Amino acid sequence: MVEYRNEWKHEISYCDMLTIRQRMRAVAKVDEHAGPDGTYQVRSLYFDTPVDRALREKIDGVNVREKFRIRYYNDDTSYIKLEKKSKRNGFGNKQSAGLTACEAQTIVDGDYGWMLQSGRPLVAELYSKIITEGLRPKTIVDYTREPFVFAPGNVRVTLDSNIRTGLGCTDFLDPHCVTISAGDPVIIMEVKWDEFLPSIIRKAVGLEHGRSGAFSKYRACRIYG
Repeated sequence: MVEYRNEWKHEISYCDMLTIRQRMRAVAKVDEHAGPDGTYQVRSLYFDTPVDRALREKIDGVNVREKFRIRYYNDDTSYIKLEKKSKRNGFGNKQSAGLTACEAQTIVDGDYGWMLQSGRPLVAELYSKIITEGLRPKTIVDYTREPFVFAPGNVRVTLDSNIRTGLGCTDFLDPHCVTISAGDPVIIMEVKWDEFLPSIIRKAVGLEHGRSGAFSKYRACRIYG
């Protein structure tokens, strides 16, 4: 059975980020994968159909939708994940499967034949969508993430900034692929939890003027096409 998590997204100011960072450091733990400065770098490659269905469904606010991406962290290509993110009536689910750098590169290069026999259901599902729906790599999304975790409720709070787009470049394993700012600078706070959100976290992330919404880094990074 697919399990969905609660999700909030808020577009916040730089001052808000400083406030929330201070609060979260007082009540939660910095994610173990973060570096000495409490952050890590994320690079993702998003897929879409020839008619940009994933993008259109996001813009139109379709209640049931999905998107595929490949992701790695801190320029470390020894750990790459294929992820499928699903949304249903405001709740989110994420499935993932590991990829080698060679496998990720073959997908970028358009060599899909091996995927059906990979032994990984999610890889086979992406292959099916590539063949039947025309999914293809669409754009690179880079950003800096500051993550916090809180065990009760399986809470994860992240502060994302410096969102950048790869424009027409989809070779996301190429360290020389140029990325530029995805429009006006924004900072996004995401809060995810299972069945309950502890009041201490609810207070820590509370803002009188925060704008809750459905901000999409993928949508932002398609600003130039």
